[in-house]
Amino acid sequence: MTEKSTAKTKDSKAKASRTEGKNTAVTLCGIRLDNPVIPASGTFGYGYEFAQYYDINCLGTFSFKGTTLEPRFGNPTPRIAECQSGLINSVGLQNPGAHAVVSEELPKLAKVFKKKVMANVSGFSKEDYVETVKILEATEQIGWLEINISCPNVHGGGMAFGTDPKAAAEITKAVRGVTKKPLIIKLTPNVTDITEIAKACEEAGADGISLINTMLGMRIDLKTKRPVIANTMGGYSGPGVFPVALRMVYQVARAVKIPVVGLGGVSSAENVIEMMLAGATAVQVGSANLVNPYACRDIVSDLPRAMRKCGIGTLEKIIGAAQL
Repeated sequence: MTEKSTAKTKDSKAKASRTEGKNTAVTLCGIRLDNPVIPASGTFGYGYEFAQYYDINCLGTFSFKGTTLEPRFGNPTPRIAECQSGLINSVGLQNPGAHAVVSEELPKLAKVFKKKVMANVSGFSKEDYVETVKILEATEQIGWLEINISCPNVHGGGMAFGTDPKAAAEITKAVRGVTKKPLIIKLTPNVTDITEIAKACEEAGADGISLINTMLGMRIDLKTKRPVIANTMGGYSGPGVFPVALRMVYQVARAVKIPVVGLGGVSSAENVIEMMLAGATAVQVGSANLVNPYACRDIVSDLPRAMRKCGIGTLEKIIGAAQL
């Protein structure tokens, strides 16, 4: 046995010993996941890009890049502004369009990822969402459809649908009518009462809710006296939004009977457990992937340690345990 293979065997045994007696599996809308860790849409491409760094099959699943009916170039640059506790982005849903995702991106993914993937869908009208879902519906690789009615970086759609309960319900009902796949509606935090929107989506046929998308923010360049982002404002994400996201996950989990996927500022195994205690069935990791491409892998491998630290044997049993 070579030195390299010996080291690999020792590493495998070490990993096995760390997970011994700890059950990290969860069930999200009827589909079993090895663990609740899911890279968030827009931070993990179409998956195969990260497969050059590590075996992405260690993930529960991931939500691929926001996809629209037609190809989009995205917003003008600059699109990124750094902040003390996160970043602001205004990419604007740059993607090759739904047909190209099915014909080009997903076949590449199939070579490196053997699990069901979550498709993130965006649109600018009810018809956009419906037609995009129809294209993705026939793809066996796709397990869940995450309908993004919360993107703050596009005009004439995106977040506009997610700030009104009636509009959110209308999109949900329309998409529900053309798919049998589990339907997860992604909500914006840029509202007064997020529970009303979550309940409207549930009543319209949603199988789950994911939240939060980015908060609206901006930076100003002191030299030019102008906004840093070409689009003026963008989505603020990162550790600074975690307490807000946790609060909203807690509120929505109390208000609905369907599963909640928590996200917003998650960067550690302890954050994942905290989100689950608040009521999340699964947890997405966003900006941390942009800082460290190994972030999700490291969180997955660290979960058993964090579970031991918190006296947890089975993750599924702690979902909503902090609810009063």
